[in-house]
Amino acid sequence: MTIQSITLPLQNPVLIFALVLLIILLSPIVLRKLRIPGIIGLILAGVIIGPNGLNILLRDSSIVLFSTVGLLYIMLLSGLEIDMVQFRRSRHRSIFFGMATFLLPQVLGTMIGYYYLHFNLSTSTLLASMFASHTLITYPIANKLGLVQTEAVTIAIGGTIITNTLSLLILSIIVQLKHNALDISFIMQIILLAGFFGILIFWGVPRLTRWFFNNFAGEGYAHFLFVLVIAFLSASIAQLAKLEPIIGVFLAGIALNRLIPTNSSLMNRIEFVGNTLFIPFFLIGVGMLVDLKVLFQDSEAIKVAVAMTVVATATKWLAAFLTQLVYGYSSTQRRIIFGLTNGQAAATLAAVTIGYNLRLLNENVLNGSLLMILVTCLIASFATESAARKLALELDSNPEQLTEKPERILVPVSNPETVEKLIELAILVKDPMSAEPIYPLTVIQDTNSTDQQIAYCRKLMQHTIKQAAAADTVLQLVTRIDLNIASGIIRALNELQITTLIIGWNAKMTTQEKIFGSVLDTILHNSNQTIMVCKLLQQLNTYSRIRLFVPPLSHHEKGFIQWLKLMSLLSKQTGTRLEIISSKESIRHIVRGITLIKPQIAATFIEDNDMPDIKTLAGRAGSGDLFVFVSSRRTAISYQDYLDDIPYLASKYFENHSFIVIYPEQGDSSTYESTLQLDEDSLFPYHKSLSIIEKLQNLVSNMSKRNIKQ
Repeated sequence: MTIQSITLPLQNPVLIFALVLLIILLSPIVLRKLRIPGIIGLILAGVIIGPNGLNILLRDSSIVLFSTVGLLYIMLLSGLEIDMVQFRRSRHRSIFFGMATFLLPQVLGTMIGYYYLHFNLSTSTLLASMFASHTLITYPIANKLGLVQTEAVTIAIGGTIITNTLSLLILSIIVQLKHNALDISFIMQIILLAGFFGILIFWGVPRLTRWFFNNFAGEGYAHFLFVLVIAFLSASIAQLAKLEPIIGVFLAGIALNRLIPTNSSLMNRIEFVGNTLFIPFFLIGVGMLVDLKVLFQDSEAIKVAVAMTVVATATKWLAAFLTQLVYGYSSTQRRIIFGLTNGQAAATLAAVTIGYNLRLLNENVLNGSLLMILVTCLIASFATESAARKLALELDSNPEQLTEKPERILVPVSNPETVEKLIELAILVKDPMSAEPIYPLTVIQDTNSTDQQIAYCRKLMQHTIKQAAAADTVLQLVTRIDLNIASGIIRALNELQITTLIIGWNAKMTTQEKIFGSVLDTILHNSNQTIMVCKLLQQLNTYSRIRLFVPPLSHHEKGFIQWLKLMSLLSKQTGTRLEIISSKESIRHIVRGITLIKPQIAATFIEDNDMPDIKTLAGRAGSGDLFVFVSSRRTAISYQDYLDDIPYLASKYFENHSFIVIYPEQGDSSTYESTLQLDEDSLFPYHKSLSIIEKLQNLVSNMSKRNIKQ
């Protein structure tokens, strides 16, 4: 038996892959002890093992492939995780920052190239476009600390797509000038291809994705592969449209944004694969490009490298500082914007490679670019790590405490056809900051076959447990043995101190239920928790609109803020438009209530004081509509007779449509009213959930006092 000797650079693909995985594993762990961002470790590891370092690994086609995928993955995650509501609200700020972070480096870089480095105008312009572009190389830091949906990060991401697009457009124009091909036909071609690409991405991709998710609802891995196929096909089509692949995959991420909930198992899979494998490969690949030896070989190379690094860093800082001054951001927000946008990698490499091949840029610029990439990535990593930690602490220093009770969600399960959708709803409306598990409940009626029923229910939940685990959500199975289902649910509500009950709707009522009352009637009569009664026919992320009907006076219920937050989370997680229909007075309170909760959402309001006509709604409903009706218990302030009929009418006329009926939590409503700090004249005169007799007595007393005053 002979032992094969190991020669450098490594050629064995198994050994190469094992070494890279070892670096990905150990670099963050080792550097964390030294308080150095893990991203720096991966870049430096690439410098050390690369062809310009110890020559352990070559930057061959496999490294290039994984690095390219990693870069595109960063842009895909940026598009998927960006807060679209925040982006729309701050789009003008994103445009301002995008133009600032493009124009400052472009103008100053052109002047430095022309007057200091003595390049011609075309070369100076191309050089400046390298400063103007940047790569979100430190995005994983903000993502890890949960800052992706903050305004500062949203502006940085929005500005990135603007400046990179303009920088790459400059590159295309310079290339066409070099070939004497810049004419009106080229400009028209760019406009037409870009327009076609936009229609394909923003009109075609969402419809195709919704169809795929609906027709292959249980195929989690198929959904993951489908997203990757769409992303990389979009990158390829972008190239055909004379755009860079990073633009295409970012726009694909935005198109898929509302169809992939943040807390879903699908998003968890996408993030896991990217952050574990592809993105670290990209960072190592960037390090392998750097050649430190050039600093000791040519003084001109040092001059060019220093000039490029200083201009790139200074202008990116100036753009962030200017944005801070104009919009009044804190120094921490400025630093995180600067940190995210200072790193140079992808577009810089594209520009310098093309420019070098066309003999527009010399070797000094090529080597200077590689050094600039290393230095700016190091600065960006330190700046982002420091600012992100401080911003995360600032956000956590004043958490909103709307309730002292921990959020606990109970989901009774019995029907195999509905259990997955009910658990999916529970995952989407669960507060992301809550550490509490979701409680699936099985109620076993006390018979001789109790053991068999328990075994059946546990088997029923196996797939759902895997579904929740993939979304990083813990399920704690609960079993109750009782004489009937309603009493078992009520007992679990009290024993587990449940705040929200999510239950499936069963339209079929037995004769006994018609006489003595249904399970729902019994639960409503004997509980105070928020209850969501659901009939869900398709995956929640495939709806295009949530139509929320709110009765008058509902803002006086104790559970007002709670159900409003549940609906905000559902709208936010699924990216679904929220349309609220209610009275003028209720809309005023809802608008103020929305400002108290997180996440912030964008909703449209329709003023309507009348009872919703269920039959008419059903006739006009589209396949993408999810109807939500806020109801109330009989003893509640907002109760009206017609509310009792909504579940049954909805079940009758919404045979092919989904709906949810919400019964708000009952109890003392003074907490909410004091939080809103409304004027007393605008409040209903009762601050507590009173019995019907007490309400009538107070009403008569108030009327008498008014008559006496008159």
